[in-house]
Amino acid sequence: MSIVAVFDIGKTNVKLSAASDDGHVLETLSTPNTVKDGPPYRHHDLAELEAWLIDSLAALGKRHDIGAIVTCAHGSGGVLVDGQGAALPMIDYEQPIPADVDACYKAAVGPYRERASAIMLGAAHLARQMLWQEMYWPETFAAAHAYLATPQYWAFRLSGVLASEVTSLAAQSHLWASADGRPAALVASRGWQRLMPPMRHAWETLGPLKPELAERIGLKTTTRVLCGVHDSSANLYRYQAADLADFTVVSTGTWIVALTDRNGIDFSVERPGHSCNADVFGNPTPGMLTMGGREFSTVAARISGPASLGALRMIVASGTFALPTFGSDDGLFPGTARRGRLEGPLAEEEGVRFTLAVLYSALLTVACIRDLPPAGTVVLDGNFVVDPIYGAIVAALLPDRRVLVSRSTTGTATGAAMLAAHESRASPVALVAEAPDISDFPELSSYQQRWHALIKTME
Repeated sequence: MSIVAVFDIGKTNVKLSAASDDGHVLETLSTPNTVKDGPPYRHHDLAELEAWLIDSLAALGKRHDIGAIVTCAHGSGGVLVDGQGAALPMIDYEQPIPADVDACYKAAVGPYRERASAIMLGAAHLARQMLWQEMYWPETFAAAHAYLATPQYWAFRLSGVLASEVTSLAAQSHLWASADGRPAALVASRGWQRLMPPMRHAWETLGPLKPELAERIGLKTTTRVLCGVHDSSANLYRYQAADLADFTVVSTGTWIVALTDRNGIDFSVERPGHSCNADVFGNPTPGMLTMGGREFSTVAARISGPASLGALRMIVASGTFALPTFGSDDGLFPGTARRGRLEGPLAEEEGVRFTLAVLYSALLTVACIRDLPPAGTVVLDGNFVVDPIYGAIVAALLPDRRVLVSRSTTGTATGAAMLAAHESRASPVALVAEAPDISDFPELSSYQQRWHALIKTME
C-alpha cells in the first residue's frame, strides 16, 4: 500500500497526515497556523512552518513508507517567490489593505465573470495581495520569478519546480476566470503573465523530493511531490473519485464552502456568497462560501457541546434566533455585516448556546445549498458533522434531497491523498457517507421561514 503525506494548511491550524492512496488517514500531526504582526505586514512565518514540516515528515517517515507528498490549502494564500523561496512574507488574508491599494484594485479587477467571486474584505484575493506588493515593493516584485498559491508554493519548496494549478487559482484568487477556463484579464493588463508558471494538474508529479531534503528528512529520493490542490476542491474530488454525480459537497470549518457538479448558473451575474470555482479537471464549479466557522464560534460563545435535541426543541418553540452577520463581511446577506444578534426568550441562556450555534450553522448551510443549482445528493463534510444534530437539521430542511454525512472529518486530506493514485486507479473508491438519523420535527420548516423573514428586515 502506497502511503501519501498530506500537508493540509488551514487558516487556523496546519496538519500533516499519513494516508493510503485510497484515502484512509492513518495518523495526523498538527500545529497552530500562527501569524506575526509584522513588519512589513501581518504574515505567516514560512520558515517556522517549514521547519515544522520537515521535522514532522521525518517523524511520519519513521512509521510509514511515504511514497508521495501532496499539499492542500485554503484559497486565500499565496507567496511571491524568487529563485530560492519567498521574496516577501506570505500575507495574512485578514490583514487590512492600504486604502490606495484597495481603490486601485476595485477599479482594475473587472466584472464578476473575470473575478469568479465577490470582492471580499482584507487581503482575501491573491490578485489584491500581488497589487499591494507591486505598489509598495516594486523592485522586489519586479525581480520575482513567480507568484504561487499556497499548495504550489510548498510543492516548489519540496521539489524545486514552479507550477500553477486550476483549483487553487479558481478559489477566489481573482487571477483566473473559471467560467471560461483562462487567466483573468487583470493578469495581462498588469503584465503579470511572467509570474504565472505553467498550469499542471493537481495529481501531476512535479518531480522527486529534492535530494538534500530527502537525506535530511530520511525519505526515499524517489518520493514524489504532487502539484497540490485547493482544500475544498480536494474534498469534492473525494466524491468524484467515488463516481458520485449530480451532487453538492459542503465542506465545513472556518468557512462553509459548498461546491456542486451541477450547471445552470449565469457566471456573468454576481450574487451574494456565490463563486465560480473549478474542479481538478478544470470544469467550472458553482460554489457558495460564507465564514460559517467564525459565525458558529461567536454564537456558541465558548460554550462546549454537544447539541441536544431537547435544547433544539426549546429554541424552536420559544422563537429564539441567531441572526447574521457577526463578522465584518456580509456573507450571504447584504447589509448585515456586524449586525448579527441573538433574539428571543432564550437569547441569554447559556445552556442552549451551543445548540443554537449548531442550528444557525445548519441554516446557513441550507441557505448555501438552496442557492445553488439543485443536486439530487448533498454530502456534508468537515468539522460541523461531528455533532449529529447538524446533519439531522440540514436533512430535515432538505426533504427533496438525499443528504449524506461523511463518517469522518478528514475529507480534505482524504481527497488530496487520493490524487496520488489518480492515474492508476482502476475502479471507484468506496463512498464513505451515510444518511443522518432524522427525528420528526415539522416545526423546523416554519422556524426557517421566520429566520429568513427576520433577516429581510435587516438587509
